[in-house]
Amino acid sequence: MPLGFRKALREARNSATAGGDATRGVSPDRSVVLGEVEELGIGMFWATDAEGNLAFLSQRALADIGNDDDALIGKPLTDVFKDIEEEHGAATQRSLAFKLKARSKLEEQIVAVATSRGNTRWWRLNGRPLLDGDGEFKGYRGSAVDISAQYAYETQVARQSQVDELTGLANRRKLNKRLSAMLAAFRVSRRSCALMMLDLDRFKQINDTMGHPAGDELLKQVAERLTSIVGSHGEVGRLGGDEFQVLLPDMDDRGTLGELANRIVQSVSQPYLINGRRAIIGTSVGIAIAPYDGLETGELTGAADMALYSAKETHGGTFCFYTSELRDAASRTAELGDRLRDAVDKGELKLAYQPLVDPVTNEVKCFEALLRWHDSEEGDISPSQFIPVAENDDLIIRIGEMALKQACKDALAWPETIRVAVNVSAKQFIRAGYRKAVAAALQASGLPPGRLELEITESVFVGDLETVDAIFRDLKKLGVRLSLDDFGTGYSSLGYLKHIHFNKIKIDQSFVRGCTENGDINPAIITAIVALAKALGMETVAEGVEAMDELKLVKERGADLVQGYIFSRPITQEEVLEQFANGNAMFRPSGPPRHRAERISSFRKVGLIHEDHYYDVILRNLSKTGARITGLAGVPVGTDVVLDLGHGQLVVSKVVNATENSQGLNFETALTSDGSGGFMTRHRVSPYSLAEAGIPLAALGAGAFPLAKWRESNKTIPKFHQLELSMPI
Repeated sequence: MPLGFRKALREARNSATAGGDATRGVSPDRSVVLGEVEELGIGMFWATDAEGNLAFLSQRALADIGNDDDALIGKPLTDVFKDIEEEHGAATQRSLAFKLKARSKLEEQIVAVATSRGNTRWWRLNGRPLLDGDGEFKGYRGSAVDISAQYAYETQVARQSQVDELTGLANRRKLNKRLSAMLAAFRVSRRSCALMMLDLDRFKQINDTMGHPAGDELLKQVAERLTSIVGSHGEVGRLGGDEFQVLLPDMDDRGTLGELANRIVQSVSQPYLINGRRAIIGTSVGIAIAPYDGLETGELTGAADMALYSAKETHGGTFCFYTSELRDAASRTAELGDRLRDAVDKGELKLAYQPLVDPVTNEVKCFEALLRWHDSEEGDISPSQFIPVAENDDLIIRIGEMALKQACKDALAWPETIRVAVNVSAKQFIRAGYRKAVAAALQASGLPPGRLELEITESVFVGDLETVDAIFRDLKKLGVRLSLDDFGTGYSSLGYLKHIHFNKIKIDQSFVRGCTENGDINPAIITAIVALAKALGMETVAEGVEAMDELKLVKERGADLVQGYIFSRPITQEEVLEQFANGNAMFRPSGPPRHRAERISSFRKVGLIHEDHYYDVILRNLSKTGARITGLAGVPVGTDVVLDLGHGQLVVSKVVNATENSQGLNFETALTSDGSGGFMTRHRVSPYSLAEAGIPLAALGAGAFPLAKWRESNKTIPKFHQLELSMPI
C-alpha cells in the first residue's frame, strides 16, 4: 500500500501536467492535491506497518532530515521519532511508545528527529490507527509539521524562566517547583529529603568596595564551588542576590549533612581572585529535613531559613539544623536586642579579665577583657547570647568602643609588664575611623600602645583585602600589638600571616578540647601551629584549657601562654587589683586530672522508655556519649532504656550509674554536633513510622532494641517509680 501510495502520487502529478486544459473545471484527484500540499511545504506524511515499523515517509519529510528511504524504511517508528527530553517539557505528554502500543490517536505529539547532518529537528505528529474492513489493524497513517524554530524559541524561553542567568544554576522558580514535586512524591513513597539555605557573609562589602562586576564574578565562582562540592548528591540553585539553596533527596543523616555543610563553609571561605585582586567572604548554612521539619514547600523552606538565621546569629561561618526551639529563640532574640540597648544606655555591661599565664612559671603576662551583663530580671546573660545580637546592628560599635576605653583605663592600674587584650568585631574593625578610636582610647587613659593587644578573628579578612591591609598598616604604625584569635576555625587566613605580622596566635579551644583522647589528631595540629608561629616570630596561646592532662600536652607542645579555667575564670578589676596589691602575679593550675567529654547543662523535660512504659524525666546534662537524668527512683545499673529527646530522636541507652533519684546513661551510638554547640542524633524516627505505629517504641525497627509494641491492653506493671518533676531555679 505505501509503495502504491507513492506511485499514485507520481502518476497524479504527471497526469496533471500532461492533461492541461482537459482537467479544467473538473475536481482534482485527491492524490494530486496531496502531492501539491506536500510540494508547497504545508505538510509531511508518514505511515507504519502493523508491527510499528516505518513503511512510508514523504519526500518533503526526507528532504527535511536529509535522509533517503533506505536509511529509514523498515526501522521501528520509535527509533526514528524520539521522545523529547523531560527538561524540554515532555513530562506533559505520554511517550510515543506508550501511545503506539495502546493504538491511541497521536495528537500534537512533539518528537525529536535526528538528521543526516548530525543535528536535531523537532516535529509535531498527528496520526490515526488504520483498520481494514475486517477491523484488523494495518498500522498508522499520519502527518507531521516541522516546528524546530518555534520549539527552540519556546525551549529557550522556558529555560530562561528556570535558570539563573548569571550563574547558570536553577533559579527560585525551578527550585520551588522541584521541591514541591519532590515532597509530594516522597510523601507517597515515605522518603526524606534535606534542604540547605545559605547566604554569603560580607558580600555587600565586596560589591561596595570592588564594584558590582566584581560581585557578579564572585557569585559565579561561588556557584562553581558549590556545584563541585554537592556533585551528584543534589541540586544547587541561586535564589537571588547572595542567597543559594541546595536540594538533597534521600538524605536525613544529620552527621553526613553536617559534614557536607562544613565542607561548604570551608570551601566558600577560601580566597577568591577577582580581576587580579584577592577577596575573602564567608557563608552560613541552615538545614531542614523533610518529613521531620515540614511536609510542604513553605514549611520546609521556612524551617531552613530559620536555621540559617540561627547560624548567622551564633557567629556566622557555621551551620545550624532546624529545631522547633528556634521559633522561640527568634522571638527571644528580638526581645533581647531591645533590652540590650537599654543595658548599654544605662552602663550595665561590665568587663571581667581572664589571665593568660606562662605555663612554665605560672606568671600572668596578659589579661583578656571580656564583656559581662547582669540583667536585673534574668541574672547573668552569656556573651554567646548577646554579642551576636549586638553584631547584627551598630550596637556592637558602641559596645566595642566602651570596652576599649574601659580596658585601657583599667590596665593602667596594673604592673607595667602586664598587657591587656581587647576583642574587636569585624564590623568594628573595618569601620572608617577605627584607628582614631584606638588612638583616642590610648590618649585618654595614658596607656602605652605596646601594652594594648587587639584580638582580631579571621572574619576580618572577609571582603576587600586591600582595605583590610590599609587598616593593619595604620594600627601597626600606632604601636599596638595584634593577636589572631580562634586561629584555624574561620576563613583560612594562613597565607595572610606572611605579610601581616601578628604578635600572637591564639590556638582555638576546639583543638585543645579532647586533645588527650586516644586517636585524636588535634595534638598534631597544635604542634604545627606552634611551629608555624615560632618560625614567624609570634607567641602562641592555647585557649580553653580546663584539665591537667590538657595543660601538660599544650605545655609539652610548646605553647607560650595558656588561657582557661585551669588557671582562672574571668575576674573583676577589683579582684585583679587585690591580687597585685598582695604582690602576687601568679596563677597556679587547678582542675580535674583528665579531660571529660564535653557536656551541656540542659535541664529540660524529656522521656524515658523502658519495656512498654513511658516515663517523664529531667535531662540535667548531655554529652555525645551519655547523659544524666533525674525523676525516677528504683532504676538498677545495667538497665536497657531508650531516651526520647523529642522530634523523633530516640537514643538506645544503658544505665551505667545510679543514685536514689538520678541515673547516668551511656549511649549505644554517639550523638553528633548540631553545628551550634549542641548535640543531636544522626537519624530520627520518621513521623510516617510513628503515625503508623501510634507510638515511638515500634518505630525503632528490628534489631535496634528488643521492645514490643506499646499497647494499653498488654501493659505490664511499671518497674520504676515516677517522682514529681521540678526544674532547678
